Amino acid sequence: MTITGAQAVLKALEQEGVEVVFGIPGGASMPIYDPLVDGSTIRHILCRHEQGAAFMADVWGRLSGRAGVCLGTLGPGATNLVTGLADAYLDRAPVVALTGQTGLDEMHKESHQILDLVNLFRPITKYSAQIREPDIVTEIASRKSPISQRRAPLPSWVIVPGG
Repeated sequence: MTITGAQAVLKALEQEGVEVVFGIPGGASMPIYDPLVDGSTIRHILCRHEQGAAFMADVWGRLSGRAGVCLGTLGPGATNLVTGLADAYLDRAPVVALTGQTGLDEMHKESHQILDLVNLFRPITKYSAQIREPDIVTEIASRKSPISQRRAPLPSWVIVPGG
């Protein structure tokens, strides 16, 4: 059975000891949500707005000393995380933000709400990247990774395509 990028990211978060994820499900983030609710050890806190999810992850990180994790969907869902991540960046709080995205085979064809999120998040994170292949999740989840709890306390952001 082939593992998807979203499944690999969720497994990496579990291995890092992440206990809770704050977020809002959306069409493009469902590949992350499906394995999250189907047997994951990580608890999901449903938020009313992505900005609130980012601030909750920020506070979780400050209080626990471990990265708080927030989750949004593509386009406006991702941009709604910016204020909370900027606050976490300025205050050196450990946060990992994940956003969904359409499948790579759909990008720039029939899909809308495609933004250059890597460059949008770059100034307010220590790491900003898009996962294009599930195989690179292992590298992203290493000790030097953005989702590692052992790194300097600054936010990271990773986009996980749906396909």
